[in-house]
Amino acid sequence: MTTPPRDPLAARLSVPSGPLFFPVTAYGPDGALDLDTYRTHVRRGVEAGAAAVFACCGTGEFHALAPEEFEACVAVAVEAAGGRVPVVAGAGYGTALAVRYARLAERAGADALLAMPPYLVVAGQEGLLRHYTQLAEATSLSLIVYQRDNAVFTPQTVVALARHPRILGLKDGLGDLDLLQRIVSAVRTEVPDDFLYFNGLPTAELTGPAYRALGITLYSSAVFCFAPDLAQAFHKALHTGDDPTVRRLLDGFYRPLVELRNQGKGYAVSLVKAGVRLRGLDVGEVRPPLQEPTEEHIKQLAELIEHGQSLLEGAGE
Repeated sequence: MTTPPRDPLAARLSVPSGPLFFPVTAYGPDGALDLDTYRTHVRRGVEAGAAAVFACCGTGEFHALAPEEFEACVAVAVEAAGGRVPVVAGAGYGTALAVRYARLAERAGADALLAMPPYLVVAGQEGLLRHYTQLAEATSLSLIVYQRDNAVFTPQTVVALARHPRILGLKDGLGDLDLLQRIVSAVRTEVPDDFLYFNGLPTAELTGPAYRALGITLYSSAVFCFAPDLAQAFHKALHTGDDPTVRRLLDGFYRPLVELRNQGKGYAVSLVKAGVRLRGLDVGEVRPPLQEPTEEHIKQLAELIEHGQSLLEGAGE
C-alpha cells in the first residue's frame, strides 16, 4: 500500500487535476498594480481548472515587485482562489530578504512557498543547504525548492533537503535529465517519505513526455495563463496516454510557441502577458528590465493561438 504524503499540500498536489497556474501580475497604464484585474485573472484560472495558483513567481515578475506589492498580490490570489486550490507564493533573493518575503506570504494567507535561487551568488552545496533550511524554518509554510541558474544541487543535497519536514519538493528548471534521474533515485532510496518533483522549464509542456518518463507529472504551465483550453487539453492527453493529441499539440502549437519565445530575451514572461491581453484581459505590460515583444511577434502569437484552437477539434476522439 502506498504511504500518503506527509504534507497536506503534497497530498493535494500529488494527483494533478490540471495544470499548475502561474498567473502574470497585472499593472495599470501608469505601471502601478492593478489588483482588480489580477483578481479576475486568478479567479478565471481557478475556474478553468488549475490545480494550484503559484502567485508572484517567475511569470508573475517576482523580481519587479516591492514587498508591499508582493503581499497585496498574494492576498488577492488567496482571496480569488477561495480555498478551492492551494496558493503558493514566490520567495527569493538572499536569505534575509527571502525570509522576509516568506513571512509576508504567510501573513497574506499563502499555503506554501516556491523558493527561487538566491540573488546573484554562485554558492556551494553547504551554503545552499543552509539557505533553504533557514528559509524552511522561518515560517510554518511548506517549501518547494527551485533548481535553476545558480542553484543547482547534487543528489545528496536534495536528499538532505527532502529530509526536512517542511520541504516537500523540487521544481526543476535546469533540464539536466541525467542529474534529475540521479536525484530522483537517491531521494527514493534514502528518504522514506514522498517527495514531489515539478517540471519547471519554460513552456514545460514541450518536455512533458521526457519528464513523465522519469515519473515527474507535475509541471508549470505558462500557456494556461492565456489559453487554458489548450493547456487543459494537453494536460489531459499527457496524463491519459493520448499520444496522438500530445503529438498534434506539440508539433502544431507548443514547438512553434517555443521557437517564437526564443526570438526575444524575457519572452517567457512578456510573450505570456501579450497572450493574456490578446485573449481580452488587459494585464498591462511588463516592468523593466523586461521589454515587450515586437508587434510582429505579437501578431505571430495571435496566429499561433488561433491555430492551436483549431487543433482542439477532435482531440481525444
